[in-house]
Amino acid sequence: MKKFNSKSCEEIMTTMYKPIEFVVDGLLAQGLYILAGAPKVGKSWLALDMCLSIAKGEKVLSQKTVQGTALYLCLEDSHVRIQNRLYEITDEPTERLHFVIMSESIGNGLEEQITDFKNEHSDLKVVFIDTLQMVRNESESNYGSDYKELSVLKSLADKFEIAIVVVHHTRKCSDSDPFNMISGSTGLSGCVDGSMVLMETKRGSRKAKLHCVGRDIENAEINLQFDNDLKKWIVTDEPSGSKSKDNIFLAALYVYLKERIDFCGTASELVNALKSVSDEAFYPNRVTRDLVQNGYTLKKYGIDFQYKRTRTGRLIILHHDRECDSSDSKNYTVVTVNGKRKQYLANP
Repeated sequence: MKKFNSKSCEEIMTTMYKPIEFVVDGLLAQGLYILAGAPKVGKSWLALDMCLSIAKGEKVLSQKTVQGTALYLCLEDSHVRIQNRLYEITDEPTERLHFVIMSESIGNGLEEQITDFKNEHSDLKVVFIDTLQMVRNESESNYGSDYKELSVLKSLADKFEIAIVVVHHTRKCSDSDPFNMISGSTGLSGCVDGSMVLMETKRGSRKAKLHCVGRDIENAEINLQFDNDLKKWIVTDEPSGSKSKDNIFLAALYVYLKERIDFCGTASELVNALKSVSDEAFYPNRVTRDLVQNGYTLKKYGIDFQYKRTRTGRLIILHHDRECDSSDSKNYTVVTVNGKRKQYLANP
């Protein structure tokens, strides 16, 4: 019998893991997702828009995307219908978007087909399966069978660090919780990393709300309007995004290290040091977390971070290497709010 491969609490909290990549910023990350809605509500238009936007590296639902190959399994469509839809939304083809109208089912070859495609397209970012029912084997829908079937796709998404989205239907009966309307048992929702439910405010109105929930995304309700000319769902009430506390901390750290190059000391000493460049209040018990969880971002700015345990305590060691700084001269902005200086870090 194999022993547990355990890790200590300290080891996990001080290890710089590769951050989860969002394919669609704040909405779709690496993992398995459900996109559910009533028949003919416009799920496929949304799925196609997401695939095309990711393939082109363009915004979708007002959110940035990470460009890469997208695979769309249109298992209820024909090539003619796909062609018609494509001409409705774009006149510029892209080599990074691929379509499939026939596939094997889960457990009977689908995983191997996706694996082969991934091997041929190393930059694969997302796979849409439209619809889930077309690749299912189980005739019964109970928690165990639903969870077991989808866990195969989840393992595949985790293995290849891609997003897999299964398009599914909602039940006819209404519920105050839109996620309870996803057809099937709670095993589906329990297995996936996130769920999106597209619900029209009134049948045929072409106004809808996209309900989103997930492990790596914030709960959100996005109001949409279907544009019949563009054949796209358009966000009607863009939320005004506020800069995160992590962003302010990283910006202050960057400004400090650009001037002083090195730092070695405790979390409390770092907080005190940052007072010279920012009026924002930072807290020692959050400093290590922010450094560890943003380690990959710091490297892009030429900042090397080490966490060292000594007899007297834990030391934070930081160094800024100008030659490794891949950002430009406009990598942060300084804003004064209520008399306080706040730096905001831009993407490198």
